[in-house]
Amino acid sequence: QERLLLESTWELFERAGMVPEDLAGSETGVYIGISGNEYLGLSGMDLHEADAYSILGTTHSAVVGRLSYWLGLEGPNMPIDTACSSSLVSLHLACQGLRQGECSMAVAGGVNLLLSPYGYVYFSRLKAMSPTGRCHTFSKDADGYVRAEGCGLLLLKRLSDAERDGDTILGLVRGSAVNQDGQSNGFTAPNGPAQQAVIRRALAMASLDGSSIDYVECHGTGTSLGDPIEVQALAAVYGEGREESRPVTVGSI
Repeated sequence: QERLLLESTWELFERAGMVPEDLAGSETGVYIGISGNEYLGLSGMDLHEADAYSILGTTHSAVVGRLSYWLGLEGPNMPIDTACSSSLVSLHLACQGLRQGECSMAVAGGVNLLLSPYGYVYFSRLKAMSPTGRCHTFSKDADGYVRAEGCGLLLLKRLSDAERDGDTILGLVRGSAVNQDGQSNGFTAPNGPAQQAVIRRALAMASLDGSSIDYVECHGTGTSLGDPIEVQALAAVYGEGREESRPVTVGSI
């Protein structure tokens, strides 16, 4: 995971036309979603084999902290673990850091590698994984989700700074929000009213109303319990004041 982050961060700055070596001393923040820690368990290391790198190469704070150390970045640096939403929460926190002036630029995203069979066995016994090996999101065939791995990063700036610097702007984050379900009908089950609340808060942050949204990209695990709750929450918020001739398109890659 650390190697993936190092390689992807280098490519991120290269794609933005920046020389990574020139970033030393800059107020660049690093916000990375990272929840897996399978490499340490896979190593089978005993106490007698521990050395100075055993934890520096596996602990989330050290893995993410390495990016700032390597490039000399002096903005906030933090690993974020909120399970499946870790990357999205990292984006939210990076935007907050930029708005509050904690950093002038931010790297946000996530990394995940599947290195041990333990997770597969566990989630299979939890009845969370799809026995067909596909995420049938929002389908009557929904029977669970499929685990995935990879690394994805975004480089963020305040819009005025990006325009000033002549950057290629790929998208604009108008607003974001985070909350928690609190007490729902189960620890692993989503809470419809809480989902409605967080969507409404994000729309309010962006000064938008639900009927103005044309497309929603979902996490879409493909579970018979969670999917209906999520769809109903989307319909409740984005359906308000919407003309029937303008349906909202919902997808989940």
